[in-house]
Amino acid sequence: MLGIDVPALDGEGLVRTVLRMETELLFNGGIGTYVKAESESHALVGDRANDAVRVNGSEVRARCVGEGGNLGLTQAGRIEYAMAGGRLTTDFIDNSAGVDTSDHEVNIKILLDRVVSAGDMTLKQRNALLASMTDEVAGLVLSHNASQNIALSCARSQAHDLAHVHDDWMRRLEASGELDRRLEGLPTSAQLSARQQAGNGLTEPELSVLLAYTKISLTNELLASDLPEDEDLFPLLVDYFPKPMRERFSDRLQEHRLHREIIATRAVNEMVDFGGITMYPRLSAETGAAVADIARAHVAARNVFRTQGIWAEITKLDNVISAVGQTRARLATRLIAERATRWFVNNHRAPLSMSALVAEYADQMAPLIEALPDVLVGRAGERLAQRRQQFVDDGLPPELAARIAVLPESYAGLGMIPAAKRNGIDVVQIARVHAAIGEELNLDRLLDKVLELPRDDQWRTMARAALRDDLNSVHIRIVEQALYAGDASDDDPAAIVAQWRKMEATQLDRVRGLLEGLIEGPQADLAKLQVALRLVRQLVPAA
Repeated sequence: MLGIDVPALDGEGLVRTVLRMETELLFNGGIGTYVKAESESHALVGDRANDAVRVNGSEVRARCVGEGGNLGLTQAGRIEYAMAGGRLTTDFIDNSAGVDTSDHEVNIKILLDRVVSAGDMTLKQRNALLASMTDEVAGLVLSHNASQNIALSCARSQAHDLAHVHDDWMRRLEASGELDRRLEGLPTSAQLSARQQAGNGLTEPELSVLLAYTKISLTNELLASDLPEDEDLFPLLVDYFPKPMRERFSDRLQEHRLHREIIATRAVNEMVDFGGITMYPRLSAETGAAVADIARAHVAARNVFRTQGIWAEITKLDNVISAVGQTRARLATRLIAERATRWFVNNHRAPLSMSALVAEYADQMAPLIEALPDVLVGRAGERLAQRRQQFVDDGLPPELAARIAVLPESYAGLGMIPAAKRNGIDVVQIARVHAAIGEELNLDRLLDKVLELPRDDQWRTMARAALRDDLNSVHIRIVEQALYAGDASDDDPAAIVAQWRKMEATQLDRVRGLLEGLIEGPQADLAKLQVALRLVRQLVPAA
């Protein structure tokens, strides 16, 4: 087991050998620091009692490390181990369920003490109620602990691609005085750039620190806003407490003196754990929107696309399919919520109403998503089938694979739903005409070219997103023009498109010919795609 060939070991040698064992899990549950970085001296660690047994992170061969104790590894030691391929987060992540338990205990006692003081419960009854809720509180905090670790797994899978976003976000946190990179052992911009060129990004221990600072920063922003007073977020306060509290004292929850802090903390946890560390930094830079508006839009987006249900189904596959397959499915699910968040912020005035957005879009989006596999024709249908097969190959059940695979195409539904309302027709009919025109004009291929554009810095990312949304908007306007030109009540989208084609024949042939030259060939650049979009826009009348 130890991988040694010596007749005897002293105690210190045995500990060093155990720390270097080739095993699945190294769990630290005690006091003391046992792993440092090669660049660190034992004196710098500041734990003289364990100098004789301490090893370097690069020497640890366990596949993963769990930290039940505090500072069992130095942060530099964690990073060194992670850079060598080991899997770990940090002690404050691994122990977050314990801290969360303490928070629940305090917040529950704050509320119950008011009840006791009012004479509505005896101290004995209060203590009995506390004991009865132990298991449920444990379940609540372990669920949050798991969701936070899932966020870090997703972040790790994108660490290389999003290194420039992580660097930009750290710059912003530094500028606001919230973060000291050197103190937290985070790489400089130059160091992170070098890592990205080498095919790497932030390690999980570093992402853990950035996740913590992200949550702290956003929570402070939300507490300074009116979001904790938003009635649409009251369920976050209610669901924080165990069922007996919800049933017996729901009318007193808003009297809790920390109710704003609970709502803000839960709103941030849900936004960051689901949307990721970089969602807010990117969307705020692209839209200029405040944290509160992005948070509201994100809640609405998750509800419109019912991502919570999909996420729960993916979680049921724990230890059934590979973690890589689960991560791929989760990233695809959260991507639609992020895109929809941006769309709501850009297309609806602040302050956003979550309940109004859900009422306007959710009921229409559900039948549209269900119909899309039959609606999509030609190349779009083929791409959908390929994505679905990828998720099936990852081990997802076919029905779940189909629900996730259709999400990219469902994004266009955000524009279709208002168009259906404006024209007084069913949104699925809009979708059929939308698909037919996309095939007719090669707009699906043009969109593919847009999505191929690089996203290696903030400005290219913003340009790509703006071009994609402009193309979607123009596509919808052409659909509405076709409906106006033909018979909107016609059940045959081909007939509607044929009538439109007849009316726009000269202009259509010219635009289609020019587009063909732009779409064919190697990867398009931004300038060519901007020209292509201008050509497509010529098919939309000025009035």
